[in-house]
Amino acid sequence: MNNQEATLMAKHAGFRRVVFNMGLSLRVQMYGAGEFSDSKVINEVKKVLTNYVKKQPECAWMNQLSSRVYQNALIDLSHAFARYRLGKAGHPKFVSRRDGQSFTVDSSNGKVLLSVGRTIKIPTLGTFRLHEPLSCSLVSQTFTLSKEGNRWFVSFCVDAQRLPMRQRESSVGIDIGVKSFATLSNNQVFDALLPLKQAKTKLARLQRQASRQVKGSNNQRKTYDKIRKIHARIACIRKDFLHKLTTYLAQTFWRIKIEDLNVSGMLANHKLSGAISDLGFYEFRRQLEYKCKMYGASLVLVDRWFPSSKICANCGQKKDMPLSIRTYDCPACGLSLDRDLNASLNILNWEPSAARGIACLPWDGRPLNSAGSELEIVAKDGFS
Repeated sequence: MNNQEATLMAKHAGFRRVVFNMGLSLRVQMYGAGEFSDSKVINEVKKVLTNYVKKQPECAWMNQLSSRVYQNALIDLSHAFARYRLGKAGHPKFVSRRDGQSFTVDSSNGKVLLSVGRTIKIPTLGTFRLHEPLSCSLVSQTFTLSKEGNRWFVSFCVDAQRLPMRQRESSVGIDIGVKSFATLSNNQVFDALLPLKQAKTKLARLQRQASRQVKGSNNQRKTYDKIRKIHARIACIRKDFLHKLTTYLAQTFWRIKIEDLNVSGMLANHKLSGAISDLGFYEFRRQLEYKCKMYGASLVLVDRWFPSSKICANCGQKKDMPLSIRTYDCPACGLSLDRDLNASLNILNWEPSAARGIACLPWDGRPLNSAGSELEIVAKDGFS
């Protein structure tokens, strides 16, 4: 992507921020007027923006940008308030450039055809080169553009039929930990890469350098750009590891059992919070949930109070297991087993009746996807 295209993207991202913040500000100011609902206020904001604000001389720049941006920004604001009212998220907050740059556009004339190759035509914006070519022709209508580091990405959804898949293995129990990210009951171990830990030294040096530079100067801006690039690379490494692992699990096993971990509670432990954040426990579970549905697998969430590390997988004897002890030595039957492997075997053998609280995704007993079901697939390609 050249500088002219990058500037165009940045302008649209700024347009989205202005509209989102303006709508949020007006909604907050109207609190107390009970007859005005969130949707009604946001619809009025849209009318004011179209008929008044955009016609002011100081806002003439808005007319040079895509009108689909501010319409989708207000839709995002409406969804944010809906999630807040349902208790699924906190109150919407004002966004700033530091929160990231992104915006959404769509085609008002219906779905558009995306052709095979290294170019993509985005409604109301034009044609852009892709770093990764599209391998097949696709049909989509809504496009979200976001900046990560110094690169811009485009995400779009398509309707597709996924071919049925038969998993090779039946069931598996998975113990998630800090020392080894995932230990499977079949004795497979997956160690995480810990990209943040590896980059801490370089990040610390650049952050010290930025703190000593003149605030708002070009040199400080360049240093912050380097920091953003490192954080974007860390995120990409983590996502790559998690996507490969969750895809392998969902395609290999038709019933997967994992612990229903209280990640927010685990982060309260200051000794482990850094490592847990770097590993991405919550993202692992999120990806595994939707991929199990996608590939026809079943995901069972084991009760978080089930003492999987304290029970002998052979005889059921229970004993205390401090984190410093890495081998489970059973005093009753004499079993000596790696702590994480023992926990994964207990998770595999867990049944809903064995502990209080059942957290299980619905499963119809079939190891295959239903043929012909529509799935939402997200394709994400980077601009060159």
